[in-house]
Amino acid sequence: MKSDMDSETVSAERISSLLEQLARRMHSQGYAARLFPAQWAALRYVNSAPDQLRTAIDLARFQGLATGAVARTVRTLIRKGFLEKQGTIGRGRAERLALTEKGRALLKRDPLSGIVDAVETLPDDDRQTLQRSLQLLLRSAGGPIEDAEKPSD
Repeated sequence: MKSDMDSETVSAERISSLLEQLARRMHSQGYAARLFPAQWAALRYVNSAPDQLRTAIDLARFQGLATGAVARTVRTLIRKGFLEKQGTIGRGRAERLALTEKGRALLKRDPLSGIVDAVETLPDDDRQTLQRSLQLLLRSAGGPIEDAEKPSD
């Protein structure tokens, strides 16, 4: 007898359900170390974004959130000693953000590291397919998709 995972055709509803389960688990793991999921997301962004995009404004764009909410998250992470400001970028008032030693140490205990480890076990072709598929799904959920590894236009 074949399981759902073995059948040639998997329903869109089943895949959507699995994505929802994964999202819920990832979200609930985001409350680790007395941080909220948005705070973990901000730390991950600052860790991986190009230097010129490590600002609260670029973080807000990347997450598709209002700048006020992101600014509060950044202030909290600075107050907790996980982020620091490193001067302004360009002619504007945008301040470059950087992880502190405490922030880098915390990211070594990232609650999503198990997901990263699992994705790393996938063959490269599967990872590329998964990335394209997730980008398509995110676009269908509303708004543009930005990659923290690439500067936005």
